[in-house]
Amino acid sequence: MKLDTTSLKLFVRVAETGTITGAAEAEFIAASAVSKRLSELEAHFRTPLLKRNNRGVELTPAGNALLNLSRGVLHNLEDLGLQMQEYAGGTRGSIRVYANMSAITQYLPGETQSFFALHPDINVHLEEKVSPIITREVMANGADIGICAMLPHGYDLAEFPYHTDDLVLVTPLDHPLASRESIEFRESLDHAYVGLHTSSAINLELLRAASLANRPLKLRIQVTSYDALCIMVQAGLGIGVVPRGAIRQYVGGLNVKVVSIRDAWARRKLCIYVKDIDRLSMAARLFVDHLVDMSAQQQTQPSPSAMAGS
Repeated sequence: MKLDTTSLKLFVRVAETGTITGAAEAEFIAASAVSKRLSELEAHFRTPLLKRNNRGVELTPAGNALLNLSRGVLHNLEDLGLQMQEYAGGTRGSIRVYANMSAITQYLPGETQSFFALHPDINVHLEEKVSPIITREVMANGADIGICAMLPHGYDLAEFPYHTDDLVLVTPLDHPLASRESIEFRESLDHAYVGLHTSSAINLELLRAASLANRPLKLRIQVTSYDALCIMVQAGLGIGVVPRGAIRQYVGGLNVKVVSIRDAWARRKLCIYVKDIDRLSMAARLFVDHLVDMSAQQQTQPSPSAMAGS
């Protein structure tokens, strides 16, 4: 047997669905054909890749290794096809980027626009993901570049400093904390919260900080965007934490109060992650260099408050 992309695609689909039947339905082929392909893969590599049980299948250690390698191969082949198509259309490269909500709402629009001004023949395919998924997908070759909060992730990734997020508390105007200019986070734990997505970096940080304070985080409702969070806060459903840079887009038309958080963790770092900087395409390397340069320039510029005081 010679390896082919069809067998690898079916193997990845089985791993993702957890069953041969589910993979067969997703790919519109017979389950017996999928099973035959899997058996051929195991024979080719001379090692079991799957453990079959009543619930479906589980990957063996060899299967997990093949899953990551297969995703990389399939991603590279897909990227190859896209880039060659784009050459025919006058484009000279394509980059797949996963970024968290903070990076997308605050920094990437302007910085991507300036990148396109320098490199109009390169395409950037940008998708929003939560931070834990971003690092996982970069490691699994699902994305060329990941941009998210700097959190423990356990992967062997190259890391580059990006911007700094200043997290703030948002409250209704009539809330007991609305009269404050700044607070310690533990002071807010008596009140109900509007939270973000369960796996978002901000939500994980709030849960960690509440745990360190030996207090529960009273999540009344959870939403998936900053604007939804601010609308819920304005409606009096609770208080919430968002980046200061992102809140500027929403506070103007809303009746909410922004309160600074004095805890050190509220000033968090965003990072750019790649699996191997030396193996990035030229287009992806140019984009990483551009983002790093843009963030470094912003950090060296005086803030408006500093200029006003000079």
